[in-house]
Amino acid sequence: MHRLPAGAAAAAALLKGGRPNKRIRVYDCRHQDLPNKVLETRGSDFHGFLQVLRTCFGIDPHESFVLATPGKTVVDYALFDELQDECTLYLWQHKDQTLPTSTEKNIMFTPHYDTLIKSGTHEYYAENQKALPYALAELVDNSLSATAKNKGLRTIEIRLVFEKTLGKNGVLVLDNGCGMTSTQLNNWAVYRLSKFSRQNSKFSSEKEGYVRPDDVPRSLNSDISYFGVGGKQAAFFIGDSVRMISKPWDSPYVHELALSKEDFQRKEENNEDVYTGRIVSRMPCDPSQITDDERFLHDVVREESGKQSFTVVVITGILTDHINYLKQDFETWTRELAHIYHYYIHGSNGNVLSQPSCPSRDLTQKIDILVTLREKPPKSPILLNLRYVNNDMQTLYINAAADSFEFQATTAGDGGKVEGVLRYHPFLYDRETYPKNPCASQASDNGDSDDNESDAGARGKKDIFECFWNGRLIPYTTVSEFDWCSRPKKGSALPAECFSRLSGVLFTNDKFSVSTNKLKFMELELKLRNKETIFTPILKDQQKFSKRGNIEKEFMQWLQSCHERYDKQVRFFGFRRTITRTDVPGKQNSPWGEFSAIEWDGKIYQTGQLVKSQRKTPTLYGTIVRFLLHGEYDGDVFATGGEVEVTREPSALYNDTKIMPISKIDRTATDEVILKGIEKDNDKLPDKLRLEWKEEILNPQIPAGSSIGPLLVEILNRKGDVISHISAGQGPGTWLSVGLKVIRHDPKEEKTILTLTAPFLKSSKGHWFKKNGPLNDLGKYSLVLNTIVGEQDSTCLGNRILPSHTFHFTITAAKEDHFTLSQLSPAYRVGNPFDIVLQIKDHFGHPTALSSDTQPVLQCSGLDVSYETVSKSDTKVTIKGVVVRGKIQMHQQEKSYDLHVTLPGLKKSKETAHIGLLPGAPHSVHVKEESAEVENGSPVMFNVEIHDEAGNLTANPKQLVRCQVEGFKPVVIDCCKTGAGQVVTKPVQLNITDGEPQTLQVKFELLSQKNVAPVVIGLKVVPSTRVARIEVYSQSEDLVLRNKEKISWPAGGLLENLCYRLFNERGVEVPLTADITSKIKVNWTGDANSEDLVLGKLPEIQVPTQLQGERFCQVSYQEQNVSFCFTVTPCANEPSRLKATLPQNTLKLGQVLAEHIYLNLVDQFDNVTKRLPQDSMKDMTVEADGLDTSKISFAWQQSSNSVALKGIRFHSGPLGPRELCFHYKSFEERVIIKVTAGEPAELKLISGPEQPLQVLKGHGIPTPFLLQLCDEWGNPSPDQRVVVEVRSSRQSLKLTMPVISQPVNAEGKAQFSVLAVNGSKGYYQLNFKGSFNEKPIRGPSVFLTVIPDPNKPVRLSVEYDKTAKLLAGGTFPVFSVTVVSDEGSPITDINPADFSMLLWKGESSTPPETTPVMKCSKPMENEKNDCYYFRDKSIPVQIGPHTIQFTLRNDKTKVPLLTQIKINVVPNQPFKLAPTSIPKIPVVSYSMEMPSRTLVENMTLVIMDKFGNPAGQNLKGRVTVSISCPDQERRRNLPLFEGKTQSVHFNLEKGEAHINRLAIMEKSPGENGSIYVLTFHPDVSTPLDPFQLNFHFYNDVENQQKMAELTKKKENLTVAINQFAQRNESLRKLGTLLAQQFQNADYKVGTLRNEMNQRGLNIPPSLPVSRVEQMIHEKMAEAAQFERAPRRVCSIPNNFSGPDVVGVVGHLALIEDDDAARVISWHLGGDMDCVITRTTEAAKRIYDDTQGNQQVLPLDSIRKNALGRTLPHIKNGRSLFDPDGNPVFARHLLICPKETEICTTVFRNLLDDTIVMDDLNSATNYRREVMKIQTYCSTILTRDGNRVSARGKFGGSQNKAPPIGRLRVFASPLPQRYYVLKEETEKLREYHVAVTKKEKAEEDQRNHYKSLESPEMKQKQEQLNQMKLQLQEIEMQLASVRPEKRRSRPSAEPSNFSKRQRGDSFFST
Repeated sequence: MHRLPAGAAAAAALLKGGRPNKRIRVYDCRHQDLPNKVLETRGSDFHGFLQVLRTCFGIDPHESFVLATPGKTVVDYALFDELQDECTLYLWQHKDQTLPTSTEKNIMFTPHYDTLIKSGTHEYYAENQKALPYALAELVDNSLSATAKNKGLRTIEIRLVFEKTLGKNGVLVLDNGCGMTSTQLNNWAVYRLSKFSRQNSKFSSEKEGYVRPDDVPRSLNSDISYFGVGGKQAAFFIGDSVRMISKPWDSPYVHELALSKEDFQRKEENNEDVYTGRIVSRMPCDPSQITDDERFLHDVVREESGKQSFTVVVITGILTDHINYLKQDFETWTRELAHIYHYYIHGSNGNVLSQPSCPSRDLTQKIDILVTLREKPPKSPILLNLRYVNNDMQTLYINAAADSFEFQATTAGDGGKVEGVLRYHPFLYDRETYPKNPCASQASDNGDSDDNESDAGARGKKDIFECFWNGRLIPYTTVSEFDWCSRPKKGSALPAECFSRLSGVLFTNDKFSVSTNKLKFMELELKLRNKETIFTPILKDQQKFSKRGNIEKEFMQWLQSCHERYDKQVRFFGFRRTITRTDVPGKQNSPWGEFSAIEWDGKIYQTGQLVKSQRKTPTLYGTIVRFLLHGEYDGDVFATGGEVEVTREPSALYNDTKIMPISKIDRTATDEVILKGIEKDNDKLPDKLRLEWKEEILNPQIPAGSSIGPLLVEILNRKGDVISHISAGQGPGTWLSVGLKVIRHDPKEEKTILTLTAPFLKSSKGHWFKKNGPLNDLGKYSLVLNTIVGEQDSTCLGNRILPSHTFHFTITAAKEDHFTLSQLSPAYRVGNPFDIVLQIKDHFGHPTALSSDTQPVLQCSGLDVSYETVSKSDTKVTIKGVVVRGKIQMHQQEKSYDLHVTLPGLKKSKETAHIGLLPGAPHSVHVKEESAEVENGSPVMFNVEIHDEAGNLTANPKQLVRCQVEGFKPVVIDCCKTGAGQVVTKPVQLNITDGEPQTLQVKFELLSQKNVAPVVIGLKVVPSTRVARIEVYSQSEDLVLRNKEKISWPAGGLLENLCYRLFNERGVEVPLTADITSKIKVNWTGDANSEDLVLGKLPEIQVPTQLQGERFCQVSYQEQNVSFCFTVTPCANEPSRLKATLPQNTLKLGQVLAEHIYLNLVDQFDNVTKRLPQDSMKDMTVEADGLDTSKISFAWQQSSNSVALKGIRFHSGPLGPRELCFHYKSFEERVIIKVTAGEPAELKLISGPEQPLQVLKGHGIPTPFLLQLCDEWGNPSPDQRVVVEVRSSRQSLKLTMPVISQPVNAEGKAQFSVLAVNGSKGYYQLNFKGSFNEKPIRGPSVFLTVIPDPNKPVRLSVEYDKTAKLLAGGTFPVFSVTVVSDEGSPITDINPADFSMLLWKGESSTPPETTPVMKCSKPMENEKNDCYYFRDKSIPVQIGPHTIQFTLRNDKTKVPLLTQIKINVVPNQPFKLAPTSIPKIPVVSYSMEMPSRTLVENMTLVIMDKFGNPAGQNLKGRVTVSISCPDQERRRNLPLFEGKTQSVHFNLEKGEAHINRLAIMEKSPGENGSIYVLTFHPDVSTPLDPFQLNFHFYNDVENQQKMAELTKKKENLTVAINQFAQRNESLRKLGTLLAQQFQNADYKVGTLRNEMNQRGLNIPPSLPVSRVEQMIHEKMAEAAQFERAPRRVCSIPNNFSGPDVVGVVGHLALIEDDDAARVISWHLGGDMDCVITRTTEAAKRIYDDTQGNQQVLPLDSIRKNALGRTLPHIKNGRSLFDPDGNPVFARHLLICPKETEICTTVFRNLLDDTIVMDDLNSATNYRREVMKIQTYCSTILTRDGNRVSARGKFGGSQNKAPPIGRLRVFASPLPQRYYVLKEETEKLREYHVAVTKKEKAEEDQRNHYKSLESPEMKQKQEQLNQMKLQLQEIEMQLASVRPEKRRSRPSAEPSNFSKRQRGDSFFST
């Protein structure tokens, strides 16, 4: 406080010239409007300035005040002297006063002088959008520096607002860093004022001295906001205006500074100082500085609440090209940003996708860089965390690398430090794994890509190293390579492509200069290539510097290792099978994989391909047969070598295959070279045969009787030389000959009729064949000449067929000699043509062709014979169209005629055939009557016959004659039997009116023969005397009507005075009699007067009243079907009223009636009179409520004499009927039209779930969305043509719905139910839209939040000691399994029995079926409750890779959750020495022959653990072999080894000793028939059990051989018997197991049956399984009825869950009584939606996630009250009075189904001792009585909805519960019967499973016993008995052969007994 005494101004002294003059702006913050003045110090000190201040602001001398800086630093004498010119101070009433409104501070930001001296540095960005990410990076750099000292999470957000409804487009960069004071903000505005130059603060307390950060890995020190240039350059590159909003950590005020291009230009035009501005200081959340075109800043200002510090950079005026780029290429530029800040986001090791992010990482080191894009709806906002960008180049490099090489470089003198990493991307399979740039395709389209893979290898032309400066990417600088990591110029063993598989990164500190916009290094590569720069490799394992320091050597070794370990050069594919090779000796002969192709160095070699060997003498050419690779395989494999089998080419010359290494293939040989070499050898082989006929040339066609030959054949090679033999190398070779065969080709078989062989004749220089023949049989023949090699008469040489020549010829028939007739039919018809076939034959009887054109001659006695043509076909002559004609009698039809056929010119030229003749086909119809006459109405008769063409009467099937009288139906008769018939027609009835006869035509035609002409005759019909015509006339008007005439008559009138007359066919009037008139009928009345009819009068006719109602009238004479008709047409009367005709009865609101309303004048019957004049429109009007008359018009309709009205439209008023009133002169017409809803305009959400909507992932939304279709006036529209659909704002949100689109129903409503929601955590938007005729209809949008389900298991996490060695036969370390939920938290309520552990050998992902299942262990004390442990599990005894699988199966997982880990079991401690395979028992003698003396041959001894695994690879020494007696027997004579030694030594290296051969000496001592022991004792540093092998010793060879044979048989039998014994033991154990399973199942069934009988479920023992299933279905159906029954539910959303979340209060309890539920829910109304959490941390997390909108209650903040308190009227267990109204504590009415103890605590605190009673009267009485006994009474709730407070207050709306329908209430529990049904259903299911298991066990046991009694088992048992007998016999033979000696050990098998473990032998039998 500054308080000065009165008159102090006079005492103040002014220093003249001692202090500079300063201008200080002072804001008076004591007033709301903040008046401000600029004061000048004029050299005064602080005391003098205060006097000026009091004077200028009128401050009373006794008034206290505070003068402070904008940062609230109180100004004193010392600080006053440090004030700078043009600074700002605040005048406060007191120090704690807040700023009443925003203030302004004028500043100067003249550019720093560095602008001039450093202007040469590259300052400008590229002209296109490629530089836009780097401009944004400049702003992110500032934020990184600002957040460097944050103690929590560092958050930076780039927010893009491109929504015009919020004003200008904006780019915002927000951070939660330290913020800036007004002075620091002023410094920011000064161009080129770097952090090293900021020493000119106006206050020393605010000076910014730069302190260099400490060294950190990768230089990730956030010290990257550097030069005072980038932020401003970036802002004005992106837009034309920037606003800085910042709040420093220790200041209550927010400071704003705005710079814009427009403001700069304005100042320049007005000659003002351009580099001036103002900084506004305001309180947080004050929007007063926001302009209308920056409305999007309201959200930013609102977010300031609660923030301690922040900075927001707001850029507006964004260039259009930038906006398009930022929206359209969102993925591209965000990926580039993720690349720039890769190591800041992911840490020093980068984004390793295979390793999950460490949750324990220090929050101060965690940086979230968020990018949000908000566009105009309906586009949904996009939110991206750069942490989740997984395709930036550094991520691709890191995750595609197989290994890395780290190094460090230090530069001399300046402290420059570079950390470097080289990564190797191997060649795998068939591709390079070097990552592709995601932008490469776009760059290549633009022609500027340099990443294309060319001849430069995998990396292409790219440089190796990307460069990072202080942890951030410098994009335009890369380093190609260093000398030590480049390919050696003098050559290298490594392929050149290995050097192109490198990528790298360099991390520099700030000792290396970069451009001001951080796009390029200035001299990085120059410094690193300096000779004084030291490169040091870092050892990978120890993470420390190598002492050797030779980086080039280390690098080359690393690269060599990478190439050998990771690159795959030869790919074997097309696997066929696994084989054993006979051409390879020893153990290498198996297994070998056979493949059909390889891929080697980019080239594919496959079966059938020609190759050439590299060997020169001789060069091998061949065809690939197969590829061979040693080892077992089942598919494609990659290896570095192998072998290839080829067939030598040409195979005909060599006939040999060759196997050679693949490396011997000459890869440089082209197909042309290979083919040329093969062709050179092919020149030695026979190529073709040359034939020379000595007498004649053999023709293809030879007549019968001809011969072939003589013939000379020569064998030629490809050069055309005659050869006689073949030579593949040296020597005479193989002689050649020629074989001749003549083959006849029969249809069924081929027959060789001649075979000859001709050797080579030197005299003729060829092979000679003499003449052979003749050939008489017809057919096809072949003359085959083959080259024959050797004496085997082979026509092939290898796989090559030797040249041959085949001549095909045919033996044909000779010249014609005679002919034969083909078989003729026994009878022919007259006139029917037929064919005669003549077969021409030669002298040998072979059919032959007729060579001449002679014509045949035909003759037949008594008949005329002719034919049409003669045709020749091959060997036949056909006489076509032979016709025989003549008159025959019916009795002569069986007579035979001779037909003679003569063919002139042949030796035998005539043949005769006998034929019969029948009448021919129908030719004509004959009618005996030529004409006929008949009276009208009578029938007529005709006689008809059928004739053939000769006039013979003919009868044929289906011979029907139709008689057609003109105008009448035809008559058909059948003439098929006799050929004749009689036709009688129907009566001929004609309408004859003029009395003249009429002539008709009668037509006769044969129906089945269209070619028979019809016959037509005339029929004369004469008239009769019957009534034929009626005449109608009007008596009064003397009018005669015409038949079918139309008569016009007034509508509704009567047509009277009609008469009639009758006339016959002759035109004479018929007199009317009663008999005749009785047959007269009229159709307009049914009661015609008979007397009037006799008088010729007709009844009167009533005319219809409607014009369209014509009346048809008919008078008929019924007997003769004579009638007369006419039509009466009504015409209109006089007009009686005006009529309006509506086109439709309904009209939509707002819609114009599409069609016209027609107005007419009508008569009394509504008939249009057409009396309306044309000018009547001016007198017409129309009126109605809500009618829009602006578009109504009347138009005259000339065609209908009416007025058409259009333009009817209603624009307001309610829906429903409306009355339209039309006026014309005195006429008035009123019509009703129904007004319906207008066109569909929008969709409204009328019901749905409460907002804000939060949904658990995988769950549904319980409340459906109900939408109503409305018109633009809000009326419901029932237009069912409108289709409504729902869509998510993002495709990542997957909705499971019954329908996603549907038309509205008849009420215009559509309901959508969401069954399940799946998507990543985040905010989404559901958009409802309609469509009508492809026109969109707007609809509502619903925002929802998807949160992970904390109760849904998604994966298993397994933890164990990965460093522990897994020794065979040992115990696994403890496996800790955690079930991770969708939320990422552990799940604790899993039944341990649901876990299982499987362990199998190998790395297959599928376990074998026989894999045993291990269960979870019981938990121990002090273990985590969220982990499940598998302990004390045994490690397998077999070494090698194994797979462990942990599986979780329960109801929460639709599919089992499983995770697999790969382990490697290593050998246990060395234990014994043993051979790799079991040796046979040696039998030796003292013979001179080595095989008889050999004890061991090719045996390898290996140091093993006790499980038989090799375990001594690190041990070496020797193995000492000695001979001893069994069981330590003492014998004088022990056999000696070769060299007469008692022991032999073998070297033991790497745990192995190989013995090629071990034998006893010749004539070795020893006792005949004795058993000795070979002991192999290992001499190593570790004590091991020796290996012992028994052997038999004999002193004669015969016994030795016999013993060896018997011993071998005994061993084989022993093995077989043991196998049988093991199988029988397995069957016995299986039977015992099956019996035990059946007993257990039977016991379980009985136990469950007893339990259910006790429950009242009568389950007899004989109850079938089907009945149990039926009972289960019945119980489930009854329970389902309870579930479907309507009951009270809690409507509060329950969207919060997690391990530390208990739930929402409204869902924690159930209340059975409706009245109690209503009043308790109302009483807890404010707490019903409160979320109960276990911890305060969980509560804070929910509070933060909902921005403070959700109330929470943590359990650890609740005081746990005692629960022993009783009701107030009870004391010491006694009731003090007897209350009415049934008082009870409210909490006792709550049913808590889960977490009972927690819920009891919660409701004890929420309800306390609240009491519930029946009604208000009993409640008030109860309180009064309690007060009398001076006891506290808590709040009382009544079941009728009232409340009496603890203070006694009741009444009023605040103490009255609303109806239950308006409340959010507790749900009601299901009835008790439901839970009983559930328990019974579960028990029945258990019983069903148990019965099923029992039946299955019983069936298995029965099948097992059945299999034991099967014939197969009996046969095997018999085999076993026979083998035992054979074994006994062999043992007896052994005993007889072996000399009688003292009994030694009964067994003579190998032994390996240990002193520690007697009997645990590796080779025990």
